[in-house]
This record gives sequence, structure tokens and C-alpha cells, in this order.
Amino acid sequence: MPTFSVLIVEDQARFRDAFAHALSSVSDIELLGIAPDLPQGRRMFDQLQPDVLLVDLDLPGGSGIELIRHAAHTRPQCEVMVISVFGDEQHVLTSIEAGATGYLLKDSLALDLPGQLRSLRAGGSPISPVIARRLLMRLAPAANHLNSVPPDSGHAPFADEEVVALSEQESRVLHLAAKGFTFDEIANFMQVSPHTVMTYVKRVYRKLHVRSKVEAIYEARRLGWLRD
Repeated sequence: MPTFSVLIVEDQARFRDAFAHALSSVSDIELLGIAPDLPQGRRMFDQLQPDVLLVDLDLPGGSGIELIRHAAHTRPQCEVMVISVFGDEQHVLTSIEAGATGYLLKDSLALDLPGQLRSLRAGGSPISPVIARRLLMRLAPAANHLNSVPPDSGHAPFADEEVVALSEQESRVLHLAAKGFTFDEIANFMQVSPHTVMTYVKRVYRKLHVRSKVEAIYEARRLGWLRD
């Protein structure tokens, strides 16, 4: 029996065929459908309610960013994987801010797509190495600036004191998410509804001033709330 479902939104036939072929030989992933443009992708997303959305950014009818935002708003438990030719900082960060939790470049199609989707569904954040490197380089100047601030200067590099402490339930959700459990699994563990879990998640995002699970886990680790 499939353990999770996938909807593909991709306008180029060769990539649609490649993605479908990669998923055709696995038994734990159900391909619900493939949409060639943004309007159809949005209709199919609302109708089929996939567990994972695999989406391109440059689509007929609009940007895939619009669908990512729609997915984050209407079905926040759905994981979003971007597969795009765009690897620049603006596209990557905008996708993450919109709600994407994975980002792969199309020039790395030798990748194990089922494996990447399983990792995403399990709470991981697959990112192409070249993109990860760019993000690290972007963060490096900020890190160097922080290291240059004297510890007794009285100026905190981040306003950590403004971060509101998490409740016991919110903290438990965050810890389970960091261990790779899906939000549905967390709901089962905590014996609450998925809607209640998503309420806790949204409160965590608001308190940490983040917009995605990846950012929440990163920020919680930086604050010392989570340990590797």
C-alpha cells in the first residue's frame, strides 16, 4: 500500500515523463496526477489533496510560487518540493518563504527522486548541493559580523530576548518534527487532531518569526532549544 501521495505540476513533457517514470516502479508512493500549468495544478491540488506537491516555478498561467503559497495556506501538512532550472538566491528564498521544504535543480535529474521525496515526507529538506553552498555563502558574512561583536558590547546580534517561550505542547511538536516525524504522525503520538497540531505549528512559526518547518528547526537549534 502507498504510504504517501504525490501531485506533479510541470509544463515540460520530458520532465513530466521522467518524474512519472521514476515513481512508477515504487510501491510506497502514489502518483495522483500530473498538471501541465498553474490553473490545472491548483484545481488538481484542491481536488486530490496530495501529501507531497512536486512543482516547477516557471509555469504557463503563472508562477509555481503562487501554488506553493496556496498549498501552505489551504493544506499546510502537504510537503512541497520545488524542481526548477532556477538556482539563484531570489527564487530559492522566495520559494522557502512561500512554504517549500525542498529545492532541487533539474540538472541533477540523476538523483533518486523517490528517495528524495521519502526524505521530504519524513521531515527532511532535500536541497541541491550547489544551492546549499550558495545559502551558506550568503550566511557567512552575517556570521562573520556576529563574531566581530564583543560579548560585553551590550548589543545582542539577535533579539533572542524578544522570542516568546514555547508552550509544552508547542515544544513537543517542534522536537518531534526535528526528529523527522510528519505532522500526521505527531498528531497520532499526541492523540490530537492534525488540525490541532497545525495550530501548534503556526504558533511556533509566529513565535520564532519563521515561515517553514526548515526555518523553525534551524532557529530553534540556534536558540539552543534543540540539540543534534
